[in-house]
Amino acid sequence: MTSWLDTLSALASQVMQLAVAVALGPLYLGWVNQWRAWLQNRKAPPLVQPYRTIVKLFHKDAVIAADASPLFRSAPYVVFGCMLLALAIVPILATDLPFAPAADVIALVGVFALARVFLALAAMDTGTPFGSLGARREMLVSFLAEPALLMVFFTASLISQSTGLTTIVETLAHREFALYPSLAFAAVAFIMVLLAENARIPVDNPATHLELTMIHEAMVLEYSARHLAMIEWAASLKLMAYTTIGIALFVPWGIAPAGHWLLVPVALVALVAKLALAGFGLALIETVSAKMRVFRVPEYLGTAFLLAVLGMLTFLLLGA
Repeated sequence: MTSWLDTLSALASQVMQLAVAVALGPLYLGWVNQWRAWLQNRKAPPLVQPYRTIVKLFHKDAVIAADASPLFRSAPYVVFGCMLLALAIVPILATDLPFAPAADVIALVGVFALARVFLALAAMDTGTPFGSLGARREMLVSFLAEPALLMVFFTASLISQSTGLTTIVETLAHREFALYPSLAFAAVAFIMVLLAENARIPVDNPATHLELTMIHEAMVLEYSARHLAMIEWAASLKLMAYTTIGIALFVPWGIAPAGHWLLVPVALVALVAKLALAGFGLALIETVSAKMRVFRVPEYLGTAFLLAVLGMLTFLLLGA
């Protein structure tokens, strides 16, 4: 009986955290867009504008190219499902996640890669120049960003002696509060990867459709209606997933331990506060940064990789 109740409690925790992440994803994107507008001295869009956009797109009729294959139609749902799976692995409110042991941080990188591959293949499916251009650029970014992200995860894994994200959170949350050089290097590298993987400035600009600069937007130009709504929603969930991964790795304090349901409301308040600060920081970085040329992206992500490796070596050699 006790085992059954524990399983039911864990499933309820999993569903609750996933629902919170799915609901807060567009809201978090709206918060970032608001701060970005305020910092640029522009009139900010409403906080719920991403929700309005998604609802509006769901009420439109889809226009699909005549030569589009089933891959083109199914890619948005695959991408959205991958983001849901990623959020189901990340401990957002508590570490009591029954799905988390099924995949570690290495598999988490694979989930993001799977979504990227489907989106890139769908972009090339209709044969448009913009789709192929965006897919090639996206693969260039991912080719350089994924090793840097893995090095960040390896640094945290060496500290916790585990590649499970819940174990990493539980280990780091109970360490003495101090500034560890290895985690500092890893945090800077992770922020650089977050900007690149989520098509943010300085790597990409999500608010432009200029041929010479766009990456992610070039891949989704052929989508409309419900398909575009799923992609936009998935993009907000991806930003939410990366932010919550950063919170779990570098500021895990406030995440409730497994079985402590009374601490979940406190964890929710802490999560909202952390997301508010992270959204402001992301908007600030984008405001003070300039969009770099595509040919400079390898240097940018190479720097992120070197910082992540430096963090890992700092822990291995100095234990700090």
